[in-house]
Amino acid sequence: MLYVIVIAAVIIFWLVAVDRPVLKVIFKDGTLHKVKGHFPPTFKHNVSEIAEVTPFSGEMKVYQQRTGMKLVFTEQVPKKVQQRIRNVFPHQGFKSSGDKTKKNR
Repeated sequence: MLYVIVIAAVIIFWLVAVDRPVLKVIFKDGTLHKVKGHFPPTFKHNVSEIAEVTPFSGEMKVYQQRTGMKLVFTEQVPKKVQQRIRNVFPHQGFKSSGDKTKKNR
């Protein structure tokens, strides 16, 4: 019985503590250094263009929430660049895993 409680505690800890973004992008000196996750092509093009015009280093993560997507930037990314990336973010390009709308029958 004790092992069931331990396994449940480990699973709950994993669900709460582990960082699980939908998309993670690392920038170094105005270039896309590392990409992990689904990166829509038009968004990737726009972000690369922003990074070329205003070179910066840092990290961007996109999280899926119930209310929609959330963009999180590290402190190294300037506020003006963050806003430009938020302006070109395609909310329709990131699809949720389930259909959350009610259908009339």
